[in-house]
Amino acid sequence: MTETSTKYDAIFVGNYTKDTIITPEGTRYADGGGMNYAAHAASALGLKAAVVTRLAKEDEHVVNEIRAHGIDCYPVYSPSSTLMTLEYKTSDVDKRSLYVKATAGTIRAADLSGLAARAIVVSPSLRGEVEADFFETQRKRQGVLLSADVQGFVRVLRGESLVYEPWPDMERVLRQLDVLKTDAVEAAYLTGEQDIENAARRFASLGAKEILLSHSEGILVHAEGKFYHYLFHANSMSGRSGRGDTCVGSYVAKRLTLPPYEAGKWSAATTSLKIERLGVFNRSVAEVEEFISRHYAD
Repeated sequence: MTETSTKYDAIFVGNYTKDTIITPEGTRYADGGGMNYAAHAASALGLKAAVVTRLAKEDEHVVNEIRAHGIDCYPVYSPSSTLMTLEYKTSDVDKRSLYVKATAGTIRAADLSGLAARAIVVSPSLRGEVEADFFETQRKRQGVLLSADVQGFVRVLRGESLVYEPWPDMERVLRQLDVLKTDAVEAAYLTGEQDIENAARRFASLGAKEILLSHSEGILVHAEGKFYHYLFHANSMSGRSGRGDTCVGSYVAKRLTLPPYEAGKWSAATTSLKIERLGVFNRSVAEVEEFISRHYAD
C-alpha cells in the first residue's frame, strides 16, 4: 500500500444483511451481516476497525450506526441489500433454515484500495459475495493476517433458499488463509468428518494455518498441530444470530497480539456474552476480562 493509505488494525469485509430472525420465542428483526457483528466485537476489544460492505442506499442508517460506534465504514451502494430470513425451529443453534429474497452483489479487491490493515476478515453470507481471486490479491499484502468464514462459500442460493453445495474453490482459498472460520455443520458437510477435531485436521491439511470451529456448546481452535477446546457459558441464547461472526472477530482481534490458546479464551468469553443479547456485541473489555477469569482461568 502507499504512504497515503488509511491504516487499520483490521478490515471486515462482507455484505450487510437485513435479517428476519424466527425462533421459538418469536420473530425479531436485526441489522446483520458477518462483517457487522465481527467488526463490533473487534472494536469493543480495542482495535481500530473498518468495514467494507455493499447495501442499498435506503439502508444507509447502517453505515451511520457503524460509524457512530467508532468503526470506519466504506459502503458500495447496490440496488438492494441482502434480505435474509433465519429460522431456528428449536433451541439448537446449529440447526436453522435460511432464505434470501435479494442480494447486494459481489465485493471486489478494488473496494479495499487505499486501505491498509494488519488483518483482513472476510465474512460473506453466501457464495458469490466474495470470489476466490479476492484472497489471492489480498495475500500479496505484506504481513497481513487473512481470515475467511466457510459460510460464505458453502451456502448457495437456489431460488430463495440457501442450500449447502460442495465448494469447488476450497483448496484454492484455504491455501491463502491464516484463519479459517467454520461451524460444526459446515465442517462436517465439507470434510465428511463428524468429529470436529478430524474436520479441523482436514481443513489444515488443505492449507489453512489455523481453524476456528464453533459448535452449539463452544469453540475449537486448531493451531500449530494442537487442539484447544472452550465451552460457552451464556445465561440465554437470545442473541444466537451473529455467534460465529463475533467468534472470529474477537479471535482475530486478540490473535494479532496473543498466541492461539489465549486468543481462544477471549473469543469464547466474548461470544458467550454476545449470545445473551440480540444485536452486535456491546459489552466492555472489563466484562470480558472478568468472564475469562471466572470461566477460562488455567
